[in-house]
Amino acid sequence: MSVSIGINNVIKKYGDTTVIPDLSVQIKNGEFFTLLGPSGCGKTTLLRMIAGFNSIEGGTIQFDGTVINDVDAHKRNIGMVFQSYAIFPHMTVRENVEYGLKLRKESKESMKKKVDDILRVVRISEYQDRLPQNLSGGQQQRVALARAIVIHPSVLLMDEPLSNLDAKLRIEMRSAIREVQDQVGITTVYVTHDQEEALAISDRIAVMKLGIIQQVGAPESIYTRPANVFVSTFIGHSNLFHAKVSRGGSTPAIVFADGYRVEMPNLCDGAQEGQDVVVSVRPEEFSIQPGMKAKVRSKTFLGKYTNYVLEFAGGMVLPGQPSIEFSQDLGHAERLYNVGDTIELKPNAAKINVFTEDQEQSLIKDVKKYA
Repeated sequence: MSVSIGINNVIKKYGDTTVIPDLSVQIKNGEFFTLLGPSGCGKTTLLRMIAGFNSIEGGTIQFDGTVINDVDAHKRNIGMVFQSYAIFPHMTVRENVEYGLKLRKESKESMKKKVDDILRVVRISEYQDRLPQNLSGGQQQRVALARAIVIHPSVLLMDEPLSNLDAKLRIEMRSAIREVQDQVGITTVYVTHDQEEALAISDRIAVMKLGIIQQVGAPESIYTRPANVFVSTFIGHSNLFHAKVSRGGSTPAIVFADGYRVEMPNLCDGAQEGQDVVVSVRPEEFSIQPGMKAKVRSKTFLGKYTNYVLEFAGGMVLPGQPSIEFSQDLGHAERLYNVGDTIELKPNAAKINVFTEDQEQSLIKDVKKYA
């Protein structure tokens, strides 16, 4: 039976170094919850705290309201899937999947039924008599998933389970994992640094940086309405521009450094006249219309669309960005552009995001940090 997970003011230290300073988040019963962030942000550390592998220096972790801080890892009824599969090379697929049930002294009849059921769910019944060395990477990961789920854990924890697979297998396996999780309905906490993987597989995502949760929400809201510049640039590509708030007309607006004005009726009331802001425009949020002028520096044909790297006039964009890009949908393109061409681009006012100058807070109405 799955459980909800309450993480309340949790602190993790290694000696004098604090890696998670004060973290709280609530994970719903039965949901697929992803911890997403760059290497070293604390996501695996937090997962290991839930598992009982790491100590907790402050706060509480609860399963269905019961504090488990002092409960041994083997008594927490969790299933764990690791990056390295961690399946036994000398055991067949069936023997690997049976292993946890044998430790729990399940009867032969019960064990056979549970193993048969889970092998069918993860679609490896036909490989049950093979040794791991005779399986592909994706098949081995299915074995690890089956072994974790067959014990009917309260929580399934997955630590970068697809990072050792090639790109095609990762896409196949993330669909399989989501399908299996839907079928068994188990509360799942999934760790990854892969943004696309997180968007594709999650019910909700927590984006982490330096042990601090930056935003929690559904994939679509995280992508379309990021809470700060870090989330905007970490998930997908965002072009960052300098601008100021204008409240001189009937509708609030932002004015870019070249004087181009975009009316923004969804600016929050806290955005003040003349306030310096950072504007985030994703490559697909531009359209070829009279607007901001840019020069094409390079182009890449990618099938459904062409991606252009652009150069804007001095003072327009924040320094230090790897590239400023525009993605042109070839299904609606009237013409393609060449290196050296000057183009005019109109940002979609309903899609772009506006942040405070310190990049920490959204100035768009109704953006939620925790949802």
